[in-house]
Amino acid sequence: MVKKISLFPLLIIIIGISACHNNDVKNPLFTLQNNDKLGVSFINQLVDKNQTNVFTFRNYYNGGGVAIGDVNNDGLNDIYLTSNQGGNKLYINKGNWKFDDVTDKAGVKGTKYWSTGVTMVDINGDGWLDIYVCHSGNVIDKKGNELFINQHDGTFKEEAEKYGLTDNGLSTQAIFFDMDNDGDLDCFVLNNSFRPIGSFDFSQNLRAVVDKLGGAHLYRNDGGHFTNITQQAGIFSSDIGFGLGVSVADVNQDGYPDIYVSNDFFERDYLYINQHNGTFKEDIQAEAGHLSLASMGSDIADINNDGNLDIFTTEMLPEGDKRLKQITSFESFDVIKLKQHDGYYNQFMQNCLQLNNGDGTFSEIAFNAGVSATDWSWGALFFDMDNDGWKDIFVSNGIYKDLTDQDYIEFLGNRESMDKIAEKQKFDYKNFADKMVSTPVSSYAYLNNRDLTFTNKAHEFGLDQLSFSNGAAYGDLDNDGDNDLIVNNVNSPLFIYKSNAEKLHNNYIQLKLQGEGLNRFGIGATIKVFSKNSSLIYYQQPTRGFESSTSPNLVTIGVGKITQADSVQIIWPGGKYQAAKNIAVNKLYTFKMADAKLQYNFTKQPVKTLFVEAEKTLFDSVPKHTEDGFIDFDNERLMLQMLSTENPYMAKGDINKDGLTDFYFGSSKDNPAAIYVQQKNGRFKQYIPDDLQKQTYLENAGAAFGDFDGDGDEDLIIGVGGNAEEAGTNIYYPRFYENDGKGNLHRNAQKAIPVAINASVVTACDYDKDGHPDLFIGGRSVPGTYAVSPNSYVMHNDGKGNFTDVTKQVLGANVKPGMVTAAQWADIDGNGYPDLVIAGNWMGIKIYRNNNGKFTLDKQLDSYKGWWSSLEIADINGDGKLDILAGNLGLNSKFRATQAEPMKIYIKDFDGNGTKECITSIYRQHVPYVFHMKPDLTGQIPVLKKKYLKYADYAGKPFNEIFTDEMLAGAEEHEINYLASAVFINGSGNKFICKPLPYHAQLSNVSTILCDDIDNSGAPSIILGGNFYGFKPEVGRLDASYGQIYKYTKNGFAYIPPAKSGIKLNGQVRSSLTIKNSRGDKYYVFGINDDKLKAYKLR
Repeated sequence: MVKKISLFPLLIIIIGISACHNNDVKNPLFTLQNNDKLGVSFINQLVDKNQTNVFTFRNYYNGGGVAIGDVNNDGLNDIYLTSNQGGNKLYINKGNWKFDDVTDKAGVKGTKYWSTGVTMVDINGDGWLDIYVCHSGNVIDKKGNELFINQHDGTFKEEAEKYGLTDNGLSTQAIFFDMDNDGDLDCFVLNNSFRPIGSFDFSQNLRAVVDKLGGAHLYRNDGGHFTNITQQAGIFSSDIGFGLGVSVADVNQDGYPDIYVSNDFFERDYLYINQHNGTFKEDIQAEAGHLSLASMGSDIADINNDGNLDIFTTEMLPEGDKRLKQITSFESFDVIKLKQHDGYYNQFMQNCLQLNNGDGTFSEIAFNAGVSATDWSWGALFFDMDNDGWKDIFVSNGIYKDLTDQDYIEFLGNRESMDKIAEKQKFDYKNFADKMVSTPVSSYAYLNNRDLTFTNKAHEFGLDQLSFSNGAAYGDLDNDGDNDLIVNNVNSPLFIYKSNAEKLHNNYIQLKLQGEGLNRFGIGATIKVFSKNSSLIYYQQPTRGFESSTSPNLVTIGVGKITQADSVQIIWPGGKYQAAKNIAVNKLYTFKMADAKLQYNFTKQPVKTLFVEAEKTLFDSVPKHTEDGFIDFDNERLMLQMLSTENPYMAKGDINKDGLTDFYFGSSKDNPAAIYVQQKNGRFKQYIPDDLQKQTYLENAGAAFGDFDGDGDEDLIIGVGGNAEEAGTNIYYPRFYENDGKGNLHRNAQKAIPVAINASVVTACDYDKDGHPDLFIGGRSVPGTYAVSPNSYVMHNDGKGNFTDVTKQVLGANVKPGMVTAAQWADIDGNGYPDLVIAGNWMGIKIYRNNNGKFTLDKQLDSYKGWWSSLEIADINGDGKLDILAGNLGLNSKFRATQAEPMKIYIKDFDGNGTKECITSIYRQHVPYVFHMKPDLTGQIPVLKKKYLKYADYAGKPFNEIFTDEMLAGAEEHEINYLASAVFINGSGNKFICKPLPYHAQLSNVSTILCDDIDNSGAPSIILGGNFYGFKPEVGRLDASYGQIYKYTKNGFAYIPPAKSGIKLNGQVRSSLTIKNSRGDKYYVFGINDDKLKAYKLR
């Protein structure tokens, strides 16, 4: 007989052992305390039962919260902890790291079921902290939250009903703030939906439908009693609201608090902007490019000390390959598009760090910042762990059972397994739950590198104990000037960490805020600390992270090595304002609202921007590109990016010989391309030649104007692209549109260019100086076989518009340079002959030097294997030599690649079925792995299914264990080892020096570059456009760019933010032109995929 052994005691032992495994770190920033010595005995212990388990209550493992605050006004921060199945605890701080459990005496254990979030708040303005506890769980009775009112004698009285704050929803957390600046604290209660996830029809957007049982609630404080004003205030309260995190701050700095709500599962997050009249406007879709899919905790703070408040949300993306492929699945591109169409917006499995651009928009930078993947994450806390004056990030994480383990899910979906369960006639939930894997994980502690990137220092900081951690809060428990940390765990003891930041000899300033009226702790005040070289901003809002709140009594602000702050400014709720100068460090200061005599001016002075929008100046009807519905992934399961969404291409010329610039505007399938002809008044009129109108079955690609037939007018040659048609067919022949001398274009089939090429760029140049423009046509791909290098072509013109393929003569044997995206002709070496520069995906930058019409390949930039998408050649540094600007994928995606750890792609018919597959490898934690998830890989290469029946067999296997050298033999191979957009400075001896473009240029891909002396200073500026949405869902998307301008100075490129430049390029910018009109005014024109053209003019 086999004796069944409970795994729970064993797991506790494992976690206990792991809690000591950081002892090898000398002088850690935090020291885990011995709870027994502290007098703290608390475990949020869950016991699975048939009536209560993760199958009967989906938030079963979400854990409990932590609140820190001085409830007895003795100057020491106390601790309140919530428990799901047991009683809550209040510990009074006695000093010297000793605590007393006063729960029973104080009367704050609670009588309700399943405590979750907790907040300490002085709700009645008597100067004593009260405690508000949220409740949830799968019970009908005992619903309702609890409010413990401080009686000033060590006891509390529960009065939620009296105050109108019982709230019978599945509450996660409550946050108190003065929404209307009337001097008292209002309340937002975050609730989770009662409805099962599987009961929703995603095509029905129920966001505006009020849920009578649940839904979030906003309560206005009306003289000590709270009134539900949810609907009239513009707050969503529906049953698709799966609220897990809520944060409040003045994100637009207009003097009124705004609300951020993190929603779990399929519903998007909400950002409510305060309208100053008791209502809020929710419009996150206009403010952020994408969001976390299953958002959990959140926090708001200024991470780069620019004075703007940024937003962080946590999700469930694992960092390592093993857990990524074992517990993670991704929705298909089709499903993502469907949800976007139905209003669920752009959501991806990743943490999101929203960088506030200061103009009402956010750029999501988590991948570039290094904080995108922290496993099953809950608490999200911005706080300065080392007191250096920069906000760091702490993330608590872990789930007691791996609910999304893919092998377990397949077990659930196995009919035979379920039949065996059904035979028992009674479903044994506990036994079923016991079959799930339990994997404790380490929290993350990200040190701010002061450059908008972070490094996980959990091990070095002493914070890497394995656990299942949920709520977390920080506060100074020993009044030594640094923030200690408390973490509430499921089924293991509480973590209490003492901060040792004082040993780093960084300085701090501590503040106590004394508000007026019913807001005695100054909730909603903004604190600004100024010194010679820095400015810091702190928003007073204790409720942060997940189910937790920090100390409202004491604010600790690290200031690094400065010994005196020039000034400290307090902007109180309602706008009262005061400042103190020459503030010494390492001291505690009390600021009283009663002393504030000034009124802060929140009115932002209008900025005279460099550019103004000009579409209406140029067009009666603004050109618009419309994308077709083709999805590349339906044909090629393992490709990582769409190749069919790269329009609109643009090109400029003068088709009617009037001396005015006209331009070509490309189109996708089912829509005609167009020519926009400039009129004498400087406006443009659309002209669609009949032959273009007839050829909407084609996807137009790059184009070039030129007098190709030598008759004195400009003709037009257009490539065909799109990746949708079968490779090698004559549908891909570039088309010649002959000008009749009057500005009318007609296709001349006799002058078709007889090369079948899925084209990208088409560029014209008389490379041999015979007086006739020749062509380079870049090959984008071989449709149906992603990453196979296509042919590109150099076509020689006989002067009558007849072209001959001279590729081998010009490019030599290298007729397949790669997946070309950009090409330019320019005299790089100054010998009087135009050279050819080519760039593309999975390839280096190739320079073909032209010497009297003979070309040689210069390989010096070929080693920069990138995801290149644009080129611009110009003299950047004013030395008279042409430099190369190259737009790349950037550094803000899931992809990582260096010379030492490149991405690679292998193309071969791996299963012998006559179709080539592409396999991508990527380094994770310094080991190369197959990038693809198991369903995609085994679905495309079925012979691998038998070898990897289970996800556990596949997850965590290094690349060379899955694809051996023998399997890779004969494969076409490419790599990427450089992802930054860069400028290559042409130095002495025509040697190029690579210099990556500044930080903001790396936040998205750069698909187009304009270089121009915009201010007539003699120094060039560059304008970058980018963003790309057509990746597989497991990659995410690039949308952090709103267009950037950089002016070149002696110190390099200086960034001009959008608020000053006036340029705001939303969407996927694909192309750009500079155009002068009949009056000599210069316009900057941008083509945007599936959107209207944008145009700007200098003021």
